[in-house]
Amino acid sequence: MSDPTTLSARELSTAIHARQLSCREVMAAFLSRIDAQNPAINAIVSLRPAEELLAEAEARDQELARGLSRGWMHGFPHAVKDLSMTAGLVTSMGSPLFARFKPDEDSIHAARIRAAGAIFIGKTNTPEFGLGSHTYNPLFGPTRNPYDLSRSAGGSSGGAAAALAARLVPVADGSDMMGSLRNPAAFTNVIGFRPSYGRVPGGPGPELFMDTMATDGPMARSVGDLAMLLAVQAGYDPRAPQSLDGDGQEFAGELRSSVKGLRIGWLGDFGGYLPFEDGILDLNRKALDVLAGLGAHVEETGTGFDMERLWQAWVALRQWRVAAKLAQLYDDPQKREHLKPEAIWEIEGGRALDMQAIEAASLTRSAWHRAVLSLFGKYDYLVAPSAQVFPFDVDLDWPKAIAGRTMDTYHRWMEVVVGVSILGLPAIALPAGFGPGGLPTGFQLIGRPRDDLGLLACAKAYDAATDWTERTPGNA
Repeated sequence: MSDPTTLSARELSTAIHARQLSCREVMAAFLSRIDAQNPAINAIVSLRPAEELLAEAEARDQELARGLSRGWMHGFPHAVKDLSMTAGLVTSMGSPLFARFKPDEDSIHAARIRAAGAIFIGKTNTPEFGLGSHTYNPLFGPTRNPYDLSRSAGGSSGGAAAALAARLVPVADGSDMMGSLRNPAAFTNVIGFRPSYGRVPGGPGPELFMDTMATDGPMARSVGDLAMLLAVQAGYDPRAPQSLDGDGQEFAGELRSSVKGLRIGWLGDFGGYLPFEDGILDLNRKALDVLAGLGAHVEETGTGFDMERLWQAWVALRQWRVAAKLAQLYDDPQKREHLKPEAIWEIEGGRALDMQAIEAASLTRSAWHRAVLSLFGKYDYLVAPSAQVFPFDVDLDWPKAIAGRTMDTYHRWMEVVVGVSILGLPAIALPAGFGPGGLPTGFQLIGRPRDDLGLLACAKAYDAATDWTERTPGNA
């Protein structure tokens, strides 16, 4: 049998259940790879002792010997993003304030992954409170890009994306408020899926009804593997009243994989509104040529919307939510000293907003929704880049300029993702190839509201027609 770390997640599950590979062998192989590569990449943090993990893997083998499988992920080594709660396992959120925090229960999607048979080996690194699309924090330091260790892996699911690209885990979970499943996927040549808002239940938590604009979701090295993890994560839960109906099993079936006749609108640089590093738009256009070669009708289109107005609405709504979430930390002077400047900027900006400003931002959001529905009257799917820059110097906090245009906030350089986030649309980040110095980039395929299944089917056709994710670090 092949090295377990080289198998797809589907192949790995099949091999485990056929008893061609023991769960202990699988765990040992992944831990060996982690020992060899993680010190340089720093993708997995809070790694549990090997003897504990191997003992849990042996227990999984004994269950299989008795005819018991917990599910598709039985025996999988899995590292949960360090923003998601994990019972008995440190959930630091990248903050010194939570360096020893061990939750009493799993988040809903993490509990489902555990129930499906996965063994939690540790966490994946994230920026402090997930703020920013570059994974570094004062607890664990930066996560480095497996394709170039001097570069960022993106964020906030940068640890998850880097671990996946380096084959330290079979699949990975992440979360996305402002591109955090999409930007790191582009930076590391993997696939990240932001599902429709509510597809993967959030929480459980004290706030159940307020829209957070964030969602958990899957990452993988193929659309097929990604869909299987989504099938585990997705489904209604009464503890999450905004979660969507269903049990997620529609994603476990065979995906239709044809794009023939589909109408795809290319948003590009949004009519010159957004700056991009040289080479990114060209690689995106080549990816669109693949879809066209498969029979899709692709054409460039505009939004007919004031995108600066949308940006200002996004900033207001994001600041409002972050300020509410982190207020108690900010109000304690001793704890405030441990907050990163970007967190303080978000909180103070949110507190300066009045009711009229929030209402105005909400009205802009609604107007954008109507504009996007109009676009979907013409197109089945929309396409935009997943990132505006190639992976940048890991020692930077964030890019200060793109193509000569100054970035006026710590997150303006990833503005291309906000149109999806503010509406809770499904979007999948797919690889588009490699630019200067062998650095990856990608594009986001955007679906109609709640059309997650159709979007995955379209993405699978592209995935099957390309070999980008087979180009591993050191062999790109």
